[in-house]
This record gives sequence, C-alpha cells and structure tokens, in this order.
Amino acid sequence: MTNNQESGKKLITSYIIGFVLSVILVLAAYHIATTQMFTGETLYFVLAGLGLLVVLVQAIFFIRLNAKSQDDKWNLITFIFTIIVIMIVVIGSLWIMYNLNYYMVN
Repeated sequence: MTNNQESGKKLITSYIIGFVLSVILVLAAYHIATTQMFTGETLYFVLAGLGLLVVLVQAIFFIRLNAKSQDDKWNLITFIFTIIVIMIVVIGSLWIMYNLNYYMVN
C-alpha cells in the first residue's frame, strides 16, 4: 500500500470511530432524558456533560483538532479561544438575566 492509501484508511477509520462514539453519546443522552434517570439539576448537568463530550468527540475526530504539527497547534489555539469567547458571552448573558430577574421581582 502507498502512503496515501494508508492515510486514507486512517482517516476513514477515524471518521467511523467518531461517528459511532457520537451516536452512542447522543443515544445515551436521549435515553437519560426520556427515562428521567436523574431529576432536577442533576439531569441538566448530566445532559450538559454528555453534550460537551459529543462536542469534544466531534472536534477530535471530524474537525481533526490535534497538536501534531505547527499548523494544527494554531488551529487548536484558535478553537480554544473561540470556546472561551463563547463561554464568556453565554455566562455573562446568564448572569445579566439572573440579576435582571432578581431586581425586577424584589
């Protein structure tokens, strides 16, 4: 086999593993949500954790974020920066909405 064929097989294997893991995690989240294994806030945290795992699996296996070469390191740094900015926006928005709700009710 040539080097291109080997890298192609590795790529297809990576996609298949990523797909199977994503499907398993999504079905696990669906099962937990429909059977109500957990209640209240625990359910939300478990589902959020499974959602984060799905995002991580897809980032590794489909977007191919790794640190093997210098270009890959810059892609990883950019991805991490994007996640941090999104977290700041989401957490800031939730904080503002909580404070608005608190001061409007009290």
